[in-house]
Amino acid sequence: MVLYNLTMTKVTMSEGRERLSEMVEISKNEAVIFERYGRPAAVLISADRYEEMMEALEEIEDITAFDAAMSEEGDNIPWEQVKHDLGWT
Repeated sequence: MVLYNLTMTKVTMSEGRERLSEMVEISKNEAVIFERYGRPAAVLISADRYEEMMEALEEIEDITAFDAAMSEEGDNIPWEQVKHDLGWT
């Protein structure tokens, strides 16, 4: 899944303020980087892209938590027992 394309628009803070509506439209297709004193200060992305990125982050966190749980020391519960406890068998 591609979360965002690799192109981006860079604008100064003052230019971004003056053209905010235009920057919001641009953010539907690419990230808009607001720069202050020549350095990145903020990033504007569309609400849809933000949701996609948050969902992807949650998936990564779930995988990381699962991996951590699987690497814990101690007794494991057999899969057949888990299915039985959940009423799947």
